[in-house]
Order: sequence, then C-alpha cells, then structure tokens
Amino acid sequence: MGYDFRYEVEDGVATITLDRPEKLNALTFEIYAQLRDLFEALRYDDAVKVVVLTGAGDSFSSGGDVQEIIGELLKRDLKGHLDFTRMTGAVVQHMRLLDKPILSALNGMTAGAGTVLALASDLRVASEKARIAFLFTRVGLTGADMGAGYLLPRIVGLGRAMELLLMGDTIDATTAERYGLVNRVAPHDEVMAVTMEWARRLAAGPTQALAMTKRMLNNEMNMDLVAAIEAEAQAQALLLLGDDHRVFYEAFMAKQKPTFTGR
Repeated sequence: MGYDFRYEVEDGVATITLDRPEKLNALTFEIYAQLRDLFEALRYDDAVKVVVLTGAGDSFSSGGDVQEIIGELLKRDLKGHLDFTRMTGAVVQHMRLLDKPILSALNGMTAGAGTVLALASDLRVASEKARIAFLFTRVGLTGADMGAGYLLPRIVGLGRAMELLLMGDTIDATTAERYGLVNRVAPHDEVMAVTMEWARRLAAGPTQALAMTKRMLNNEMNMDLVAAIEAEAQAQALLLLGDDHRVFYEAFMAKQKPTFTGR
C-alpha cells in the first residue's frame, strides 16, 4: 500500500516519517486515515516489534494542514465534522491499543495534532531545538482533542495540562522535559540516533513482556488499587509461564546474555 509518508521496517523497527517538510509535516485527511489504518494493521504484523514516529527535515508535525483541512471542514455539516474528529481520534486509539512500544523523535516544531501524536506514543525523545505547543484553544477549538484531555493530565498532571491546553503557549524542549512531557532531550543531530538506540533495544527485548507492560499500564489507569494488584498478579502468572522468562533463567545460570524469542 502507498502512503503519503515514508514507511520503512528494519530489524523489527518500523519507522514512520511524516514527509511534507515544506509544510512542517502538516497532516492531511489522507495522512490521518493512513495512520489510523496502519496502526491498526500493525497489531497483526509480527515482523514489527517497535514503531518510531518522526518528521522529515527540522519539524515533527505542525498539526492539521490549515488550507487542506480547516478550509474544507468549514464547508461541511455536523456529520462531516464528526466523521473527521472521530477519524483523528481513531489514530490515537489505535496507537494506544497497539501492544508494541511507540517512540516519537520530536526533531523540531511539534504543534496541534502533532503534539497529540507525541502524547499517544509511549516514549518521547526531543531535539534540543524542539518547540511544543497545544494550539487548539488559540484557533477557537477545545484543547481536549484526539484524546489530549485524557492523556496529557496522566503524563504531566492536571495543573500542567490545564496550563498547556488553556494557554496554548509554546514551550521549549528543556521545559517539556521538566514537565515530564518528554523522556529525554538530545542534541539536534543525535535525536534520531538516540531514539533508534532505544527502539532497537526494545525490539531485541522480550516482546510479550513489553506488550503486557503497555497493556497493563493502559488498563490500570482506571482501576482501584485492589483491582490493579489482582490484574498484575494474573498477568505476571502468565508471563512466568512464558518462554522468555525461561530463556532469561537459563542464560543467567550459564552466565550468558539471553536471546529472547518473544514467546
């Protein structure tokens, strides 16, 4: 299938590169739909262990294309608007439901819907030159878009989420790291190298254990402590029966490095 972005798979790592650098990698109707369908399809692609999302040039994504999306949406009725907002939300839903780590390399401007794609990722590495802005309220829209109202408070806390979504200010990479919005800040020329180092490390890891960890973190957001402890007990009992745990034990006893099989 052809995409309006670059898509490559190597050594278990799928790299999605938003590729409209002349427009700061702005998203179109087609790109949203393609991302939605790709993240759903990746659930069933055993060749892919980890996903990396980034942008071409010196931008991650400036969000929805003003001319191609907003101009067109102003011609649509309520159903047309709802079809669009449900489609963009489905991108985030499929990212969160994907039982594989997703890493975003924020190599520059990250704004609007681009910030929510970063939020929906599991790990975020930012260039020292990255700038991040939740612009929705500044264009007369709710800051709670595509799941931002759900995800952002869980990453940075309610107070910071209120600030970022209500004010719509642009913050730099250092501030984003201080807020807990990004996991690491890297020199601009090294942001992809750092991200790929993490991605390859995860791809070589025990994929069932990683998948279960992501699934449990997602599920436990809405559990009380007793339910969470019981859910973890059941999940861990399953993983204790997995091949990868036995591989670790045998390698440990032989004083060797384990080679995980993902089973």
